[in-house]
Amino acid sequence: MSILDKDSNPLADEEALERHIRLALEVPNPGGLELEFSYQVVKRLFNPMILGADNVPDRPCLFVGNHSLFALDGWVLGPLLQKELGRFIRGLGDKFLFASENVGDYVLKRGVVMGHPEVCSALMKAGCDLMVFPGGAHEAVKPASEMYELQWKERYGFVKLAAKHGYTIMPFGMVGPDEFYGHLLEGQDLPDSRLGQLLQRLGLLTEDTRSDVLPPIPVGALGTLIPKPQRCYIGFGEPIDLSAEKGKRLGKQRLQTIRSGVAEQIEIQLAELLFAREQHKGKDSLLRRILTL
Repeated sequence: MSILDKDSNPLADEEALERHIRLALEVPNPGGLELEFSYQVVKRLFNPMILGADNVPDRPCLFVGNHSLFALDGWVLGPLLQKELGRFIRGLGDKFLFASENVGDYVLKRGVVMGHPEVCSALMKAGCDLMVFPGGAHEAVKPASEMYELQWKERYGFVKLAAKHGYTIMPFGMVGPDEFYGHLLEGQDLPDSRLGQLLQRLGLLTEDTRSDVLPPIPVGALGTLIPKPQRCYIGFGEPIDLSAEKGKRLGKQRLQTIRSGVAEQIEIQLAELLFAREQHKGKDSLLRRILTL
């Protein structure tokens, strides 16, 4: 039987949401051949380097980081953190991922859950590690000119949830996945392009389509849609322990202070990771350098 009932939607009603939470809590830690295969693919393709692993505390955390192009960061982070840090991270996904039974079934079995406050609260009560990218879709489709820039707007939900449950926020930065693809055309320029005009005639773009959430037209290795084997760097900053805030309703100023501290830690990590990448330039194989041009 599918992990999601046929035609179910986690937001359809309270019963559907409760079912999603129950199934999310029943997902076992990954292991076996599938995890090993995913890990080996990530290691061989992207040769990731983890910095600051000693900063990750031995207690459940809310991992908060910068989002990468097309949200491919989770594909790299999941098996890597499970194998090398022993952490089964439950990524918080958009509700659209669970509108389809097949897609929802697939991602839920692999630990992804809907980013809904009740879902997050249930997992925090169970002591799960969670991961969120506050930039959401905006960071996942950002133009090349805004690479490695946080785009969080006025989002405080992750801070409120962490404080409510006395969780530790674990800021991290990631460099690499933003460059798995080049940008043939930026999403914001798509509506005024010839391709955009064609899509409008086909009804795939309308006047109501927001250009700020349109993805770029990608180009991968050797002009294909295969991701470039860009080496990945992951850095963990200083954890922010909110145990003293447990159960409190924080004012806006306190929320802003905590959020700013998390963002600062991520930006520090990004700067250090970009520097580390410069230091390792030229050490990659000739094949990797050719495929990442």
